[in-house]
Amino acid sequence: MTIDDLLQSSGEWLAGGGPMGDVVISSRVRLARNVEGFPFLSRATAEQRRNIEQLLFQAIHACDFGRQTFYVNIEKSEPVDRQLLVERHLISRQHADGEGCRGVAISPTETLSLMINEEDHLRMQVLRRGMNLDEAWNEIMLVDRTLEPAVDFAFHKQYGYLTACPTNVGTGLRVSVMLHLPALKLTNELEKMFRAARDMRLAVRGLYGEGTEAIGDFFQVSNQITLGQSEEEILDSFKMNVIPSIVNYERQARTMLKTDKSAALQDRVWRALGLLQNARAISTDEALYLLSHLRLGIVLECVKHIDLQTISELFIATQSAHLQKRSGHLLDDQGRSVARAELIRDRLARYRPGEN
Repeated sequence: MTIDDLLQSSGEWLAGGGPMGDVVISSRVRLARNVEGFPFLSRATAEQRRNIEQLLFQAIHACDFGRQTFYVNIEKSEPVDRQLLVERHLISRQHADGEGCRGVAISPTETLSLMINEEDHLRMQVLRRGMNLDEAWNEIMLVDRTLEPAVDFAFHKQYGYLTACPTNVGTGLRVSVMLHLPALKLTNELEKMFRAARDMRLAVRGLYGEGTEAIGDFFQVSNQITLGQSEEEILDSFKMNVIPSIVNYERQARTMLKTDKSAALQDRVWRALGLLQNARAISTDEALYLLSHLRLGIVLECVKHIDLQTISELFIATQSAHLQKRSGHLLDDQGRSVARAELIRDRLARYRPGEN
């Protein structure tokens, strides 16, 4: 399997649905680990980076799950290929833009990615659609326990796993849930959610995580601190309190829009569909903005003949690197806008206004 093959499929987490799937797009669990005896990457030499990459690559490949992955040498990859992996949430932007020897092992379903020499020596990540933190946690623990006999990870009896960033010291666990919150935005309630998240020492970021803004009403909520908390405490906080509360607020806002502002909601949704079906050029931001409103309309059954998976796939397929890979050559801004509009029109061609 290669990067090009990713264009022919959609990852499991992009299929839509799953628990709380009307609001929760995906659940991610990530573990940060470093190899004992090597410095953190900020202090490592080029040779040490290569040794770390080789050691971890061999350990991953020797495992059953490792033989089911395909490996991408990020250092030698084309910029458009690195950007495509970022767009599919398989590597971080930091990993794509980094320097030196680094790579990633990816499962065919795109639920597992193992980043070598990102910020830490190893970043293990599992993605699941909907609110599926338990499944993600069980899989990543299996990966971690399988690798531990083959790799001596840096660990301190008092502080736990040692990581490059102090906020990850301890469990090395980062839990992240991607949410679609258009109704909270339309009802001007987002700031309340942000304040509550900050009070709970949570980070709220955009579609592609740290350093990105919210586009298309998508937000990633993640824990900021791992020291002093067990993995179970972090996960239980998300499963029992954080995410259910946000989902409940969003659902209440959606109900209010549908009952008290039905005409305005219908107008917004159908205008979005009309523009998406007829535009000849469209930017990334506008496409995500309109697709977000269309997704809201589908969930609230204003639009009944378009499935959520189609919309989920368009969120990714309309991104810059995906468009260029499909075209077979690099495109300028105008070329991408035209290709994006054509792709959306093609995917939505069988859904015409008036069918509902």
